[in-house]
Amino acid sequence: MSSFRIAVYPGDGIGPDVIAEAVRVLNAVQRDDAGLTLEFEQLDWGVRRWEQTGNVVPDDFLDILRPYDAILLGAVGWPERIPDHITLAPLVAIRQTFDQYACVRPARLYPGVPSVLAGKGPDDIDFVVIRENSEGEYVHNGGRLRRGQPDEVAIQTALHTRRGIERILRYGFALARTRRSKLTMITKSNAQAYAYVLWDEILEELSPEFSDVEAERQHCDAAAMNLVRRPESFDVIVASNLFGDLLTDLGGVIGGGLGLAASTNTNPERNFPSMFEPVHGSAPDIAGKGIANPIAAILSGAMMLDHLGAAASGQRIRDAVEKTLADGCHTPDLGGTLTTGQVGAAVVERLKA
Repeated sequence: MSSFRIAVYPGDGIGPDVIAEAVRVLNAVQRDDAGLTLEFEQLDWGVRRWEQTGNVVPDDFLDILRPYDAILLGAVGWPERIPDHITLAPLVAIRQTFDQYACVRPARLYPGVPSVLAGKGPDDIDFVVIRENSEGEYVHNGGRLRRGQPDEVAIQTALHTRRGIERILRYGFALARTRRSKLTMITKSNAQAYAYVLWDEILEELSPEFSDVEAERQHCDAAAMNLVRRPESFDVIVASNLFGDLLTDLGGVIGGGLGLAASTNTNPERNFPSMFEPVHGSAPDIAGKGIANPIAAILSGAMMLDHLGAAASGQRIRDAVEKTLADGCHTPDLGGTLTTGQVGAAVVERLKA
C-alpha cells in the first residue's frame, strides 16, 4: 500500500472553491483504490492570514512543507487587499528552494468543449508545454537606480545555465518518448545572441542521444503564431521561464480555457515535494459564488497522482473528466449552468462508471 501526505494550500479567491472539488475527487479515487492512501492536511495560508498576522505564511513555511510528499495549491492573490508581489513571494520561494524546475502544463481540447480556433477539434489540440521553472528571466537579478528621477534606470538580468538548460531538455525528451516523439524548443536566439544561442547549442548536443525523437526549434513569436495556425504540429514544447509562461496561457485558451488548464511544479528527482496547481488565478470577483470551473484543479490532482506513482488512478480521473465534459456538464465559463460543486459531483459520479 502507498501512503502519501498531501499539503493542501487552498489560497485565495476561488482557490478554496476549486481545491475542495479536487480533494473530493481524490478522496473518491482512493476509496476505490485499496493500494492508495492520501492524507490531506489543510493550510490556512493566504490573504486572510496576512490580514490577521501580517504574514501570508508562517516564517518556517518551507520547513513545514518539506516533509510532505506533494503540495496541492488552489490559487493565490487578492490585489485589492494585498499587493501581488507579497502574495506570490512564498510560491517563488517554494519553487526555487524545492528545485521544482519542471513546470509542466498540458493543453488538450476535450470532446464537448468548443474550440476558439475555427476548424480545430480535439484531434488537433493535444500538446504539453514544459517551462524551465528555476532560472531564466524570473530570477531576481538586477536593481533600480535613481528611483523616481527622470534618469531612473532599471536592470533585470536573465540567468541561463548549461545545467538548467540541459536538464529541462532531457526532461522534455523523456516526456516526448512517452507521447508522439516530437520536441519543439522555443528560443529567441536571433535577437538574444548569448543565452538563447546556448539553448540552441545544447539542443544540438543532446539530440543525437534521443535520435528516436524529432527535435526542432522555433522562435517564440513564430511559435505563438503556429500554435494558433496549426496546433496539431506540436507535441512537447520546451521553453524558458518567460516564454513558457506566455505560451502556456495561450495553450490554456486553445485547450478550452484556463478553467481546464492544469499544471505541475515538479522536482523530477523527488528530493523535495512537488507542487500541483491550476494555471488560472484567484479571480476574486467570483470567489464564493459557486461558478468557478474546478476541472483544472481536478486535473492537477490527477497529475499529482501520476507523479506519486499512482498513474492508473490519475488516468481514471482524466477519463471521468472527459466523460463529464462530453456530457455537457459545464460551468458558466464554458457556456453551461452548473455550479462548481455540481461539476465536481459529476466527475465523482463518472468515476463509478
